[in-house]
Amino acid sequence: MSDSVKMIINLALFGGTQSGKSSAGNSLLGSMDFPSRLAPCSVTKDCSLGRSCQITHFMRRGGKEMTLQIQVLDTPGYPHSSMSQEQVKQEVKEALERHFGQDGLHLALLVLRADVPLCGEGECSAIQLMQELLGPAWKNFTAILFTHAEKLEEAGLREEEYLHTASHPLLTLLDSVQQRYIFQYNQKIPLKEQRILTLQRIIEFVKENCY
Repeated sequence: MSDSVKMIINLALFGGTQSGKSSAGNSLLGSMDFPSRLAPCSVTKDCSLGRSCQITHFMRRGGKEMTLQIQVLDTPGYPHSSMSQEQVKQEVKEALERHFGQDGLHLALLVLRADVPLCGEGECSAIQLMQELLGPAWKNFTAILFTHAEKLEEAGLREEEYLHTASHPLLTLLDSVQQRYIFQYNQKIPLKEQRILTLQRIIEFVKENCY
């Protein structure tokens, strides 16, 4: 009889166009499930669910080895270059119900570019979408995922310095989600190592909400 127990973590990505959602999703999955490229318009038009391979020996819980599998829902950027706000909202709402309706959503990740100040309409719209879809308790199971974090190193900034000099809207947002944030580097450290570090942080956040 095996002492291994499987744990599935359901994640949903939210954010503006070209914020790096799809790329971040691929990094979490360790695959290339979601189309991701530089473009002058929104690339993602449909919600898409990706599943990682099972990760063995990731952690122990209750004295048993946990086999981890991540499910990531990639969503269209909001606002979108070719879809109305209502179309995006309906697409995401139906996908959340279809994919996570039974087990629920464990963590929502608001994807923000570390090299773009939080003060624009796009980020505020993405936050509004999360509020409308996830309800008044959305802040309790949301974390900020900073993409393009390697730009901090290029600018000679440490994470602590970056956050200390951040805009008031960003500091307010971080306080509202209880300082749950992750910096994702695509060049500073190997992708496999970055993935494990990110997943460890996500597991910590999910544990705070008792899974």
